[in-house]
Amino acid sequence: MSPRLTVILDNLRSSHNVGSIFRTADAIGVEHIYLCGTTPGPLDRFGRANSRLSKVSLGAEKSIKWEHCDSTMEIIEKLKKDNWQIVALETSKEATNIVDFNVSAKQIALTLGSEPDGINSEVLLASDSIVTLPMHGKKSSLNVAVAFGVAAYGLHWLGR
Repeated sequence: MSPRLTVILDNLRSSHNVGSIFRTADAIGVEHIYLCGTTPGPLDRFGRANSRLSKVSLGAEKSIKWEHCDSTMEIIEKLKKDNWQIVALETSKEATNIVDFNVSAKQIALTLGSEPDGINSEVLLASDSIVTLPMHGKKSSLNVAVAFGVAAYGLHWLGR
């Protein structure tokens, strides 16, 4: 059986990427998206719709629970108390190739960081696992929204 999935977005900057993540998250059945730090949300600070995000998400922000939080670490601590496995998606020497990752947890919180900075080092240290996507070309990474799609589907199918 596939694990339950939730997503933590750590200081992403692009509304377009966040909108794309919402749309893909809806397609795969993600339960919740945590928009941490500077990550833009479906509503701006005045409560108005973020048109750049909604243009890409095609309304998925209305079907997935989401929450904005200032501190990524607070969300990680909360999820760990509720037995969520925190899995960071990052290009790192310490990372396990996602193809070799043993999906044994019943609930996974997939954490993604900003381009080009990646996930905050404190968040990486607090993660239970770090996974990476294999790269065979000259580029060492994918766009964050594309990487999310590949990883989320990978975790879903590897966990079956």
